[in-house]
Amino acid sequence: MSPAREIETVAATWLMRREEPHWSPDDEAQLQSWLDQSHAHKAALWRLEYGWRAADRIRALGPAPAVFEPRRRAAVRHWQPFAIAASVAALVLAVPGALHFASPAPAPVSNYQTPLGGHQQVALSDGSTVELNTTTAIRTAVSRAGRDVWLEKGEAFFSVRHLGVPFVVHAGPRMVTVLGTKFSVTREGDQVRVAVIEGRVRVSDANPSEPSPTATIARGDILEAQGGSTLVVQDAETKVERSLAWRDGLLQFDSTPLSDAAAEFNRYNQHKIVVTGAAGTIPIGGSFKASNVSAFGRLLHEAYGLQVQETSTETKISG
Repeated sequence: MSPAREIETVAATWLMRREEPHWSPDDEAQLQSWLDQSHAHKAALWRLEYGWRAADRIRALGPAPAVFEPRRRAAVRHWQPFAIAASVAALVLAVPGALHFASPAPAPVSNYQTPLGGHQQVALSDGSTVELNTTTAIRTAVSRAGRDVWLEKGEAFFSVRHLGVPFVVHAGPRMVTVLGTKFSVTREGDQVRVAVIEGRVRVSDANPSEPSPTATIARGDILEAQGGSTLVVQDAETKVERSLAWRDGLLQFDSTPLSDAAAEFNRYNQHKIVVTGAAGTIPIGGSFKASNVSAFGRLLHEAYGLQVQETSTETKISG
């Protein structure tokens, strides 16, 4: 790797650390010391900072959800070197306060997956944890060399230990980069959803040759991405909490059409719910045990007078 790219990698790590809530005056002094070592250090940090601020200005145009279009790329091209920081842990040794490992070794790759209705918690070697929802598959490579997780499919909740080495979640066409925070990532093909419960995360395009604008989201924010477009919904803490009810084995709905609620139940159960006719538009609210389809059917019959017919493989609901 060239010296210039090494400098940009270290600059990216500094820039990410500076966004964390625990940034202190001592950290700022260490950063200034590094910047004073060379004009090249300052130039690298300025280039990255300019690209990130330009992307955030797109997001901050108004309080309503903002849609980022796929071709607004120029402002964020210089952010790309940050991805290098996720995989070159040896360079982090140059950053004061970062992890100090003697001889970085390649990260061992581990695979985890859950069946339909499954729920598993995985403890990573860096002290972070990952909770896997139903029908979820991940690969992990966490060691002295870096912290990377690939979400192949499904949904996972990440509680990331705060360290100087970036933690990167690769979810198809998107990368989610943090140093330490709590958030969930859902992937269905090229559709990616990120919900933040604590701290800040940065979501970027995984393909450096076709980058979409980078977005930074914080606690209570939800990001929906598909193709080259990204939608950010801010200050949606209640919605974030509902989306994470699966961690307690629950499904929570708020004026959710019955057809959509049935689809959620079907994500967790072999016994499927089939809704026909106008019943599918009835708004449903409340908290329900994800595995108890029969109880959900009884409540629909009692509360709405719907017809509920159960067979060995499905529950049919009609008006």
